[in-house]
Amino acid sequence: MGKALDGVRILDFTHVQSGPTCTQLLAWFGADCIKVERPGAGDVTRGQLRDVPNADSLYFTMLNHNKRSITIDAKHAQGKELLEGLVKACDVLVENFGPGVLDRMGFTWERLQQLNPRLIYASVKGFGPGPYEDCKVYENVAQCTGGSASTTGFRDGPPLVTGAQIGDSGTGLHLALGIVTALYQRTVTGKGQRVQAAMQDGVLNLCRVKLRDQQRLAHGPLKEFSQYGEGVAFGDATPRAGNDSGGGQPGWILKCKGWETDPNAYIYFITQAPVWAEICKVIGKEEWITHPDYAKPDARLPRLKHIFDTIEQWTMTKTKFEAMDILNKDDIPCGPILSMKELAEEPSLRETGTIVEVDHPTRGKYLTVGNPIKLSDSPTDVLRSPLLGEHTEEILRQVLRYDDKKVAEIKASGAIGGGKPTAAAE
Repeated sequence: MGKALDGVRILDFTHVQSGPTCTQLLAWFGADCIKVERPGAGDVTRGQLRDVPNADSLYFTMLNHNKRSITIDAKHAQGKELLEGLVKACDVLVENFGPGVLDRMGFTWERLQQLNPRLIYASVKGFGPGPYEDCKVYENVAQCTGGSASTTGFRDGPPLVTGAQIGDSGTGLHLALGIVTALYQRTVTGKGQRVQAAMQDGVLNLCRVKLRDQQRLAHGPLKEFSQYGEGVAFGDATPRAGNDSGGGQPGWILKCKGWETDPNAYIYFITQAPVWAEICKVIGKEEWITHPDYAKPDARLPRLKHIFDTIEQWTMTKTKFEAMDILNKDDIPCGPILSMKELAEEPSLRETGTIVEVDHPTRGKYLTVGNPIKLSDSPTDVLRSPLLGEHTEEILRQVLRYDDKKVAEIKASGAIGGGKPTAAAE
């Protein structure tokens, strides 16, 4: 059975996280992803946060599965010739360099179109056109400039960034969709095009409900926010809302049995209106079912803190898993706070390929996140990340169609470095 993107070839100029997230996803779906790296150095994440000496870091391995690595010195005349050949042989070029880097290498959009009119040129940038378009952006900068940090945390504390990589990985996912869309349009037009995803834009897209709330503020207080029930006035911008659900059904994180020693002994509990009667029965407050202060959603909004404090008295008598089992019988929305340790050890995630164990020649076995998108006719096999320059000669022969003499000439020129595969730069 073939893969969804069989026959698509990606020229991968990406590094660190945002770009590699995009190209790895395309590689999982079957694209031939050729990662271009500097001889002797490679992607900087090969050596970042390294836990095993002389081996590629987990930071690198988790973002570069199913790819081939070629080392090319882009400043070398022969190296530039190799890159031009790869541009002609590929369907998509993906990069997340700083502003203007690829242009200075001689690969402007106009030059790329001359070399390959069908090429799709995809970029991750920090900002779109505007006052900050030439500024560098990293994960937490994107979260701050895209609206996430200002709305995360508790209202009496500072803005907070989230542990989810919505700036880097989130933008990489957006870019992958843009690439696949451009590939589809090319089947009709026959032409390539530019695809760009700005990190600020990607974060804002993921924070769209907060932009919704910004507009609602003009018409009165946000009644589903806890501060409304506590009589705290709203300002002129969407506030930080702690663990409020952000939707029409109020929710909060509550302590469970063992919270005193276990930092993750908590559950997220949603007081969904259709199951209010079941909630009241479970926590022993059946009188709330008909009481005028609690019977209707609007009546409950000013009393949310008291309601969740009362529910918490019940959840503290149960482990998070016991509480979940009880609540799910009545379709009460809830979810345990799962630690990374618990997720790593969850058998069902292994069975679905969401978490995968991979064997690596220098670091041994390690866990990684697999493809989160499941296709029935295009299953994903998670293959280990490549060693630095591991496929250089293979790509010269298979993709550029060079014979042994030409390969030897290129090796001797120094355009591809020493050509010897290494795990990572020291």
